[in-house]
Amino acid sequence: MTGNLFVSPVPPGTGWPDAPATPSTRSADDAADVTTWAAQAATLDELSAEVSVCRACPRLTAWRETVALEKRRAFADQPYWGRPIPGWGDPHPRLLLMGLAPAANGANRTGRIFTGDRSGDWLFASLHRTGLATRHSSEHAGDGQQLLSTRILCTVRCAPPDNKPTVAERATCAPWLLAEWRLVMPTVRVVLALGTYGWDASLRTARELGYGVPSPKPRFGHGAHAELRTPEGEPVTLLGCYHPSQQNTSTGRLTTVMLDTVMARAGDLAGLR
Repeated sequence: MTGNLFVSPVPPGTGWPDAPATPSTRSADDAADVTTWAAQAATLDELSAEVSVCRACPRLTAWRETVALEKRRAFADQPYWGRPIPGWGDPHPRLLLMGLAPAANGANRTGRIFTGDRSGDWLFASLHRTGLATRHSSEHAGDGQQLLSTRILCTVRCAPPDNKPTVAERATCAPWLLAEWRLVMPTVRVVLALGTYGWDASLRTARELGYGVPSPKPRFGHGAHAELRTPEGEPVTLLGCYHPSQQNTSTGRLTTVMLDTVMARAGDLAGLR
């Protein structure tokens, strides 16, 4: 699409579509850097740039770059992004989607969350059917896809081995998530958590930002909901949805009707339909 050749992983500032960082963007080397710099981020652009070059978790850095170099056979002729994945979508969303982490041969390849794998195929098709995305699929960064008053975040920004980040890795990455919530939450009225991980991360983050969170802790389930309150007293609805992983969709645990029903409800509650 760009006419440029890219090495894997893709260096910052080399022209990858929608890439937020430049060669001079500072790179967090440890948890202390993440905590300090995330708290200082004044804009989404600044935050996304620093997220996209973070190297604070040695195991995750090594894994994502190894995958980018070795590549899945089906994508052997393609460059791999091979770096952390920033949040993506409307900078002033009314609906926020919370996932777990990038897929090794999906977002870790394309540079956009939920893009280039079967989970993303299900998610973007549902977003399009319910009027929350302009296209039915998302294949690569710069493909013209747009989300409508909707933004997608992931709890951990690097692809983890076996899709299982450690507790320490989750804690190291948490300030990036906290900072992004802080920047977008003035407009958000609904949070749709994809899976237990996204549900728990949403509750943790809301609590850290001073939201009113029900006690005892609301339990995750498909179609579950909880009412949160911003520090200013505004209502925010948290909805639960089974993650559109291949394990869930291939077994029928999550169907297109189930996904569309929850997605439509999220859009309605956010005032987008």
